Amino acid sequence: MAPLQNFANYPKPEEGPDTGYVQRVDHNPVLRGIPLMLGGELIARSNLIARYFYQNSGIDKIKEMHVLDNIESTFHPTVTPLGPTGPMLAFEPELLTSKYASSNARYYSISDYHELYKSGKTTPLKVVETLLALTTGSGKYSDAWADAHGAERLALDAAKASTERWAAGNPIGVLDGVPIGVKDDTDVEGYINHTGMKYDPSLACFAVKKESVWPVKKLQEAGAVVLGKNKMHELGSDTSGLNVSQGTPLNHLNNDYYPGGSSNGAGSSISAGIIPIAVATDAGGSVRIPAHFNGVYGLKPTHHRTHVMQMTMCVTGPMAANVADLTIAYRVMTQPNPDCPTQGLFALSIPPSPSAKRVMGVYRDWFNKADPPVRELCDKALDYFAARRGYEIVDISIPYLSEMQVAHGGLCIAEMAEKARQRTPNPADHLSLIGGANKILLSVGAQPSAADYLKMNSLRTLVMRHLAFLFQKYPGLLIMTPATPLIGWPRADGDDAYGMSDTNTTLRNMSYIFLANVTGTPSVNAPVGYVDPQQGEGKLPVSLIATGEWGSEEQLLAWAREAEEYLHEEYPEGRRRPDAWADVFTLTGGQQ
Repeated sequence: MAPLQNFANYPKPEEGPDTGYVQRVDHNPVLRGIPLMLGGELIARSNLIARYFYQNSGIDKIKEMHVLDNIESTFHPTVTPLGPTGPMLAFEPELLTSKYASSNARYYSISDYHELYKSGKTTPLKVVETLLALTTGSGKYSDAWADAHGAERLALDAAKASTERWAAGNPIGVLDGVPIGVKDDTDVEGYINHTGMKYDPSLACFAVKKESVWPVKKLQEAGAVVLGKNKMHELGSDTSGLNVSQGTPLNHLNNDYYPGGSSNGAGSSISAGIIPIAVATDAGGSVRIPAHFNGVYGLKPTHHRTHVMQMTMCVTGPMAANVADLTIAYRVMTQPNPDCPTQGLFALSIPPSPSAKRVMGVYRDWFNKADPPVRELCDKALDYFAARRGYEIVDISIPYLSEMQVAHGGLCIAEMAEKARQRTPNPADHLSLIGGANKILLSVGAQPSAADYLKMNSLRTLVMRHLAFLFQKYPGLLIMTPATPLIGWPRADGDDAYGMSDTNTTLRNMSYIFLANVTGTPSVNAPVGYVDPQQGEGKLPVSLIATGEWGSEEQLLAWAREAEEYLHEEYPEGRRRPDAWADVFTLTGGQQ
């Protein structure tokens, strides 16, 4: 572990009190259909009702915590590893070699695409033409893709340019011609950000973007072809992935379950084999939860590692079908931006040495709140890492987790509410753009006072200091939890027409993932098994999440590769792939 002087803004290592963990039980009304529509209108028009829901959430109680009285507030939890910022780490041979090619659950990787194009059996243009037929209009997989408003031509132009490079024998590199998706809140030159909302061309917020955001630009410069924009939960405000305005993508592992959110389209498309990687965002598990629900991999990087976002929780990170591809995407996306005084300072994340300590921390009171089948599979995986991979498992505790989850929710909705006001010429009209569930959420999000906001961020400081204490006490520590305590999120009749507001399930679904968003630490999910569903056909994935010290992305990716091997080679059933998986290579004239 690097000494503290190798970081900027490293928190003061300070052990917090042992508060125990008491799972919060929420009693918010569950609204669907007409009651949701009426409730959304009512709360949007009544500050008194919005205030009642705000007080019911407990957000206003954070400022009464006297333990926070002398703790300063941390707004952006940016802890920056210092050192060489480049060159980008070279791709090791194992990242460029197809793994598990004989598996019945094989997913094509970036290296597979590279070898396919190299063989001349098909071209990037043929691949993109085939995929656009599947993902636009009435295509079989179009449910996961937002309307491109004619920007499909940009994907075709990029694929044609890549095809010409391959024909001339001058590909840019391993990503040249590989199709990718980008979440619909992330800028791509020539495309519109719908942010999960119904399109209104009269509003400036739906204007065509003039430039790709930095991590997308770096992928494009490496030759990757943006196939289009992946759908998302409206405003990215929930973790089910339900979207009434645009339609809800399928969870191809079991159609009777939601795909997770907010990056629902990315998770669905990767699981179906349409793309090997996607660029997504994560303020409350929006990379890791849909990756988990769809049986793939997602990395939430250190805060501001990929680029600076004007939200204190949200980061941009990759999702992928394979850990090798997740690693390649991460390295390309996190190259330093010389024009950014914050992101450009981040030192390279370095893979751990073979002699590095391997420690997993488990807060049992917290971990054990998962549903029994989830807990059982996660425990079996931990036993494997201890017995076969040399990890020491230590008991840890983290103070005020229940309170911190409340603060996480309060901060997220406060920042979302303020950002939403900017979308209409008259800020008072901003709720007209969204559905009933978000009218409720943003009305509540407008309630926090300055004191509330300051004290929630003071609690953030306390928890960051405690994590710093744990990372110093246990060098190499990975904090291990299930991705979610739930066995998926079942779909309900009528939700696609009117929407759904089930804050109780939302908060329970986010029981573990919020820690990394609050503290700015990196975190990765990896599937470790499957369980029987409560409805529908198709087993559902169970994932572990590992959260590491600031700047430890390469350590997390190394662990994820071990978890991938466990799933393929040690887990009795092996990895699963949906029946709806698209064999892109066969469809385009290549071979498996």
